[in-house]
Amino acid sequence: MLEKNQQHTALITDVTNEGNGVCHIENMAVFVAGAIIGDEINLKIVKVLKNYAFGIILDIIKPSDYRIDSDCEYYKKCGGCTFRHISYEAECEIKNNFVKNAFVRMNGLNPEFEDFLPSENMNCYRNKVQYPVSKNNSEIVSGFYSPRSHRVVPLKKCMLQPDIFQQITDDVIEYIKMNKIPVYNEENNSGIIRHIYIRQGYYTKEIMLCIITRKDINHDLKKMCSIITKKYPDIKSIIMNINPDKTNVITGKNCITLYGSDTITDIMCGNKIEISPLSFYQVNTPQAEKLYKIAENYLEPDNKNIIDLYCGAGTIGLSMAKRAKKITGIEIIPQAIENAKNNAKLNSITNADFICGDAGRIFSAFGSKSNESEIDAIIIDPPRKGCDELTLNSIIKSGCKRVVMISCNPSTAGRDCKILSENGYDVLKVRGVDMFPRTSHVECVVLMSRVEK
Repeated sequence: MLEKNQQHTALITDVTNEGNGVCHIENMAVFVAGAIIGDEINLKIVKVLKNYAFGIILDIIKPSDYRIDSDCEYYKKCGGCTFRHISYEAECEIKNNFVKNAFVRMNGLNPEFEDFLPSENMNCYRNKVQYPVSKNNSEIVSGFYSPRSHRVVPLKKCMLQPDIFQQITDDVIEYIKMNKIPVYNEENNSGIIRHIYIRQGYYTKEIMLCIITRKDINHDLKKMCSIITKKYPDIKSIIMNINPDKTNVITGKNCITLYGSDTITDIMCGNKIEISPLSFYQVNTPQAEKLYKIAENYLEPDNKNIIDLYCGAGTIGLSMAKRAKKITGIEIIPQAIENAKNNAKLNSITNADFICGDAGRIFSAFGSKSNESEIDAIIIDPPRKGCDELTLNSIIKSGCKRVVMISCNPSTAGRDCKILSENGYDVLKVRGVDMFPRTSHVECVVLMSRVEK
């Protein structure tokens, strides 16, 4: 039986979806952060549970062929990049295996797996950042949380973000210091400044700066608006988002525009897209366009009535609107639905409607009021937790012949597709897409077809 503080030599034979290396000692799986397939290591056991244990690397006896030197000074301290210590080719191979395992090994499905799609850009690809603000001893800092903690690691450069994000953040932090605005303390829910949240249009370069606060400090931030927009003219919107709750959820429901517009715009798949602080928008824009094109090719939207579940700001459905007969998008976030409707108007798209509400409930009611044959295809882009039971049942009840799922979590995608496969659908094709290079996250697109009885 393994015990804490024991030291062992082991060969890493696998890697988890979280990016931890896996070895087996005394018939028990041991998970080791920072280890990769092929590493031969000396490790120390730091935690033992009933069926598995955790270890840390003491030294690497023989490095894996996958292993490279990290190009980021914060890599070992920050929890952002899981795979910065391996080659990008190896990262894509590992992620492709994540996708395959989610469908085949975990759920017994046997679709055709199309070639994995790498990202053209490995660095500076993100159009969004959310930096927590905290006190490190007596110093106000921003950065990312250290792995498995809420201790902020101060950063001066993140390899995944455009340089201008860090420059703006540094200036906001300096303003906070100069004006003695207290930063948030999550232990006792005190202080004011919680996060600095920045978005930028990939094509338009328009920037939105959002300050997440515990309470309304409109007066304290007004002066900052004139200072920061003078230095950064691409900032078109400054918003204060108020989140008074003691919670890990970053944004609250109340947004107050301090400067400029309530939204910024970008271009996605040739459409002008309006983006608000609370609306979902893919963080890797050029890769998202490729992702949506794969989904479009799978869906074959020509002259079809399409239901777009979890539609967000409407970007997926609108990208197919020119080919479709009609797009009906359903989304629970009111601000996102407002954006989606405006996006349709901005692009003179008249065959798209958007409904605010729970995807499963609205679609269930929608299907019961309509002739089922009028729903030709469904596209679904669920959150990481996947689809709820009502949504899956509504899809099954619709009898729709073609369903395409875009998922940011292959594990829940495989689970949900297994349920659909047991209720009349063939899972035909799956393709992995790397939307988030150097992290452990991976996207996939799935094509399902109704089995003819």
